[in-house]
Amino acid sequence: MFKRKSNELDAPPISRDSSAAEVLRVWAVSNQPQQVSLRTTWSDPAAWGLLLVDIARHASKAYAEGDPQREHEVLSRIKQAFDVEWQNPTDEAEQIN
Repeated sequence: MFKRKSNELDAPPISRDSSAAEVLRVWAVSNQPQQVSLRTTWSDPAAWGLLLVDIARHASKAYAEGDPQREHEVLSRIKQAFDVEWQNPTDEAEQIN
């Protein structure tokens, strides 16, 4: 049986659904580019825009720990960094096999 590494997140409850598929996995190390694995699951790539916004909202909730005002501030900070990175990427995506 496969044993989960201690540095991996637990799979969410939806993963038990036989029709569910993991579409994104990101690994990070300090001072290095992240490494991303993804599936181009949807025919319309706009779905990724929706997913990325959903991820930002989940992250803001996690950082805010139940404080709605803080949640708004955190989400604004995430968007600010997104816009800066969009305009001036700190690195270029490359294929990793």
